[in-house]
Amino acid sequence: MQQLILLTCSPDETEVLGQQLGSLVSAGIFIALCGELGGGKTCFTRGVVAGAAPQSSHLVASPTFAIMNEYPGITPIYHFDFYRFASCHEIAELGFEDYFQGHGICIAEWAEKLDELLPRERLEITFEHAGDDRRRITFTACGSVHETLLERVAGVVSPRKTLT
Repeated sequence: MQQLILLTCSPDETEVLGQQLGSLVSAGIFIALCGELGGGKTCFTRGVVAGAAPQSSHLVASPTFAIMNEYPGITPIYHFDFYRFASCHEIAELGFEDYFQGHGICIAEWAEKLDELLPRERLEITFEHAGDDRRRITFTACGSVHETLLERVAGVVSPRKTLT
């Protein structure tokens, strides 16, 4: 398991970081976003969509009430928000895990609520407030495909990083 720790200093930097990741993702990637409210998860997602499906970037909004938004592109992007769920059993009842191993790119906000539904192969990204608009963003790759993706991300991001 590899980790990459980055610091962004503004919402714009967080979005650019997402865009850099978005330019590298492909079908079958699962991105698990974790962290507290206001941590930058939706801002980051807007960037991922801008990188992976630029024609849909204007559509990105928090799907808290819709639960899932789909963004069209060469590879569809499924953006989930599990904030309102109390347990993974509620999520399982809706059948969302069918998307998790599909032909699209999955981005799940509040992924920590997935518990045992969380795919073993994933890129887990944790957002922490680091004062003012700064965010400490920790990428953890689980599985060989996501480890390769993380290595590619490390090669394109700004110098404020630590790869462990």
